[in-house]
Amino acid sequence: MSVRIPGQLLARTGRRNTVQVEGGTIRDVIAALDRDYPGLGFNICHETGELRPFVNIFLEKEDVRWLQGLDTPVHPGATVHIFHSVAGGA
Repeated sequence: MSVRIPGQLLARTGRRNTVQVEGGTIRDVIAALDRDYPGLGFNICHETGELRPFVNIFLEKEDVRWLQGLDTPVHPGATVHIFHSVAGGA
């Protein structure tokens, strides 16, 4: 499956904004990302394994927090999008 990587994490993937990994759940996808790109998992999840609050993961167009969280099943050929929250204002 394809995983879209945010600009803030491109240094971890050798500047690739889309990478290919396999996994049956979002948790498996994060583990595969960390295996293939060491340290990337730390940027996505706390040491406890929970998703960091400023990181959003979408399976296709659905926020996994509103599905089954990190245990959301991922089908072959899916696209996973990782986004960092943006804050600010006037």
